[in-house]
Amino acid sequence: MGIVLQGERGSKLHHSVYVIELDNEVLLDKRFSAANPDYCDQKSCVYVGMTGLSPEQRFKNHREGNKSNKYAHRYGMRLLPELYEIHNPMTYEQAQVKERELAEELRSSGYAVWQA
Repeated sequence: MGIVLQGERGSKLHHSVYVIELDNEVLLDKRFSAANPDYCDQKSCVYVGMTGLSPEQRFKNHREGNKSNKYAHRYGMRLLPELYEIHNPMTYEQAQVKERELAEELRSSGYAVWQA
């Protein structure tokens, strides 16, 4: 049996944030483009999420259309672990906060970001 990490007040550290690289065709979607007016075309388009699954399993679910965000489902190409691995694992509450913070950090760095 594996080791279960505990967080604040006994919360299990089994949630993660993740980042999916999206095909640049997503920029043709007016809603996505409108949400990213400061996008730098030398950066990637990404989807930022959080999950209680492994990021790999959650990405697979997106690709299969299982509880999927439309952008992650239609345009998702691959995970970008170099942008999120350092933060994982964490509690559910920490993941909620980190998802928003990571999305904003990437957006302010020039990425085109969708965060549900």
